[in-house]
Amino acid sequence: MEVATTAGADLRLHRIQQAVKWTVYTLLLVNFGFYIADDIGWARHTLHAESTVLDWTTAFSTSIDELAWFILLGMFELETYALSDRAWKPWVERLVHGLRLACYVMLAHTIFAYTTNIIDLRATQPVADAAELCDLADADLSYVYNLEYTEITRQTCDGLSTATEFYKVGKDPVVTDMAGLSLERQLAWADLYEGVVWLLAILAIEVVVRLQDRGITGGSLMRAANWSKNLLYASILGVGVWWASLSHWLYLWDEFLWIGGFMAIDMNLSEWRKEMVDEQAEAVAA
Repeated sequence: MEVATTAGADLRLHRIQQAVKWTVYTLLLVNFGFYIADDIGWARHTLHAESTVLDWTTAFSTSIDELAWFILLGMFELETYALSDRAWKPWVERLVHGLRLACYVMLAHTIFAYTTNIIDLRATQPVADAAELCDLADADLSYVYNLEYTEITRQTCDGLSTATEFYKVGKDPVVTDMAGLSLERQLAWADLYEGVVWLLAILAIEVVVRLQDRGITGGSLMRAANWSKNLLYASILGVGVWWASLSHWLYLWDEFLWIGGFMAIDMNLSEWRKEMVDEQAEAVAA
């Protein structure tokens, strides 16, 4: 009776975990739609007829980044849950690992785009003959402050900035004042820091997955990977709180969801690890 009760409790817990996991995955998909809309909106202000392919991929770096994370999450879900207790066919293993590698290439592009943005923002290029923003009205330029882009027209220029000096933002047809340029630089560094920390967190997950693939369920390397992953999650949340302090609440919400998504992978790994330990114990007993 006790065994049956324990099995029933485990089944209920498993169902709750799966419901939470798929709810998080669904919310992440909804967030993806918001990011695509944001990128399209920003691209209207930053892209022009002479924009290169790199300019386009940089403008949509967030959407590319999110797509890579979704594929990566899906591959981890397959490996740690759907296929964790099955013998892989060689072509399935090659496909999963190949897609993961492609995702890392896409994420490397994102890091490259963030680094390029930081370099572009280092240059301070004053806008000539502009003592007030209305001097730039109807010149096919946009004003940006805190990631909010507004086309500079006679109707909008008075309410955007009271500064008397303005600066080009990178190579884009976008200007801002010194306060806006300083904030743009801070946001660019935050993007790069967050991207690198996420890659380190994924590296820690990769270590755990590779160890369990080899039948290893403990040890110092496993503990180090799990501890470092949790510290990196905490650091990412700190960046999310900073974004929220600038009124970018969606970014904090997104951080919570992605951490929740990869904690679901951790949950899969834990369940997989428990099954391995039970099988090893049964083998010893036999």
